[in-house]
Amino acid sequence: MPIEPIAESRPQHPFNGEPADCKSHLFIDVNRLSLHYGEKPAFQDVSMSIKKGCITALVGPSGCGKTSFLTCLNRLTDLIAGCRVSGRITLDSLDVLAPQADVIRLRRRIGMIFQKPNPFPLSIRRNLEFPLREHGLRDRQQIAQRVETALRDVGLWDEVKDRLGSPALTLSGGQQQRLCIARALALSPEMLLMDEPCSALDPLSSGVVEDLIVNLRGRYTILIVTHNLAQARRIADYAAVFWVQNGAGRLIETGTARQVFDEPRDPLTAAYISGMRG
Repeated sequence: MPIEPIAESRPQHPFNGEPADCKSHLFIDVNRLSLHYGEKPAFQDVSMSIKKGCITALVGPSGCGKTSFLTCLNRLTDLIAGCRVSGRITLDSLDVLAPQADVIRLRRRIGMIFQKPNPFPLSIRRNLEFPLREHGLRDRQQIAQRVETALRDVGLWDEVKDRLGSPALTLSGGQQQRLCIARALALSPEMLLMDEPCSALDPLSSGVVEDLIVNLRGRYTILIVTHNLAQARRIADYAAVFWVQNGAGRLIETGTARQVFDEPRDPLTAAYISGMRG
């Protein structure tokens, strides 16, 4: 099914109780999730809920398990030797960690955007066609429509429509990151996992990608890891703060972005938000 056109950019909503732009029902429920690399814990006993159509920011100092948490949600952890995951992740009615879960379908539902842009060493067009064909789409007209729609969704179409056959690696860093987002959107996911998607970009390109993320609110559920607290405050509906305690990452606070940033309950959160810790 072709991707729907992106909604108009929305002004930053006032955080007054539940964020107004979010759908009220739960999309993912995480219960006592832990991850170990061999005997070393990355994080332990994380429980949190992720609301559908919202932007949730994961913040906290380096090494507290935020990226590792992301990789559990679409089971990229399966690809890491010696990685052990325990606990429960429920996506709608799907038990994500169940051995019988369809991992390929899961990763189509939950796309991943990495810190450093990683376009394939192919043409711009082929970067989007390749995953579509891998997931079984064969009709050329449908593929062409998906490619154009995804590029329009990330604001790249007018910039690249006359050079779709050019190597993707000739694009600027910001354009490459938007291409990677378009590649994920082409598969019509329900959720995007974003691991510091702006940190490798210059300020101008970072602003373009940040605006894009805001424009995706409502159409997609977005979970973003960011060390940029100002960015998290600007774009997030909800926030979750990770910290290292007793040698393992822990979730120390979660709530609406307004509550976490303006009225933190945990002293560590307050110290981190104020710049005194972390």
